Amino acid sequence: MKRPSMTKEQFIALFEKCASGHCSPNELAQLENYQDDFELTVKPWSAGMGETEEVRLQLLEKIRSEISAERIQRGSKSRYWLAAASILIFLAASTSFWLYVIDNKTGQHQIAQSKSTQNSIPPGRNRAILTLANGKKLDLDDTQTGMISREGASTVRKTADGKLTYGNSMDAPDQNAVIYNSIETPRGGQYQLTLADGTVVWLNAGSTLKYPTAFSGRERNVELTGEAYFQVAKNKDRPFSVAVNGMKVEVLGTHFNIMAYENENTVQTTLLEGSVKLTKDGHSKMLLPNQQGVLSTGASNFQVRNVNTENVVAWKNGFFKFDDENIETIMRKVARWYDVEIVYKGNLKRQNFGGTVPMFKDISQLLTTLELTGTVHFKIDGRRITVMP
Repeated sequence: MKRPSMTKEQFIALFEKCASGHCSPNELAQLENYQDDFELTVKPWSAGMGETEEVRLQLLEKIRSEISAERIQRGSKSRYWLAAASILIFLAASTSFWLYVIDNKTGQHQIAQSKSTQNSIPPGRNRAILTLANGKKLDLDDTQTGMISREGASTVRKTADGKLTYGNSMDAPDQNAVIYNSIETPRGGQYQLTLADGTVVWLNAGSTLKYPTAFSGRERNVELTGEAYFQVAKNKDRPFSVAVNGMKVEVLGTHFNIMAYENENTVQTTLLEGSVKLTKDGHSKMLLPNQQGVLSTGASNFQVRNVNTENVVAWKNGFFKFDDENIETIMRKVARWYDVEIVYKGNLKRQNFGGTVPMFKDISQLLTTLELTGTVHFKIDGRRITVMP
């Protein structure tokens, strides 16, 4: 059977996630299965990378020390170390991250390469709180796998790879009862769930989704705050809609991302596949793939622009991707993922940054890379990050 495709960036993100101890046994197995594919893409080794054998041993020791034994399925450990050893050289050449700063006057780019630093604040991970119809709250991080609850016409299960799924409960007394659950990811958390209709939702940090445990009637309606990526199950007879910040996003079956945090001044709906209709206060707009609808705070009219969708949904694949963004925008993303407080001191230059950073790195490596541009500096005090010129 043909394996699903995986880009090089997705492969690297998966490695970073496992190296930080946050991946599931299924994800470890996925990393093993792809190692042969990526052995063929090894970059030429240069003297600046260090002694090949020394680097290989250092990375192997890092993997051994950081991946939790509890996350490795029985019998898979020896296979994983074999796979890990065979891909180390590729990873050493490929996982360094970089940023560039854009001079707003000249438009010139200055590139900064990452350097290793001591750990200070670890990255986020799979974390969420599920609220059942009766008001009971479940910390999914502490909940065992298997069936969690029966909610109306649905069963609720936590899978072995740490995801939430809803399925039909054939013996429910009232198949038409509308019962709502909600799932909330804290700052420093992400989660994936499959709704009763088969729609898959990825929730970013600091987000909440309210939804019926089973869809009845002529529409499938959910409510969102924060950010989520939707892969909607197709059903031409039942449109799927998301209510967010007073607006409505309506689809039949498609892939799209909504970013609607309270501390952002716009709601951004980005379409990857299919079509969506945006509506607010009698104003509406249709989006085509690779378009983004932007609704500013207090406005009713939508602005539509073409975007690089890979940048928008990079968070789902384990990356920050900054595209001509100022330091305040970047640090809001950092604050949500690392669960830190950001304060500013002094007059910062109005510089914009671009680049790619794996999300499963310690925060110090990201901050060090930003500092290498020479335009900004940071001070870490507990979970408070001070940004300075």
